[in-house]
Amino acid sequence: MMNIAVFPGSFDPITNGHLDLIRRAIPLFDKIIVAIGVNDQKKSLYSLEQRLSWLEEIFSEDDSISVGNYHGLTVHYCQEVGAKYLLRGLRNTTDYNYEQSISQANSIVGGVETVFLISNPQYSHISSSIVRAIVKGNADASTFVPAVVASTLQSS
Repeated sequence: MMNIAVFPGSFDPITNGHLDLIRRAIPLFDKIIVAIGVNDQKKSLYSLEQRLSWLEEIFSEDDSISVGNYHGLTVHYCQEVGAKYLLRGLRNTTDYNYEQSISQANSIVGGVETVFLISNPQYSHISSSIVRAIVKGNADASTFVPAVVASTLQSS
């Protein structure tokens, strides 16, 4: 049986912090599915197609990472793809407090365990929300995102 983890998020856009967590988690799992959770109630800055394209390009060389998307509960997606683990990053105690409750609910509802990785200090200040604010303010966000994302931001 494979140890499969889902790393869920909006990835609007994916950041260097996300990328660092995923790369550090590779030795822990046989397969990691980087999955965009689609919430129709939220307005994304980038289309689902653009975000999937970024993820597919970033991880195209790594057979242990696949890309997906889903609607609904993350635990239901985990069950659908055979994942027993969720991968989550923690930047600070606020993240921990938020993620702890969700982790406990996911365990009860879907039998999914959450594995937390602490952000490396050089990435702990980065979030997709901050990157979106920088982009909306017409400033350079290239130091916060992978090169493929930065090149797209510069051309738009």
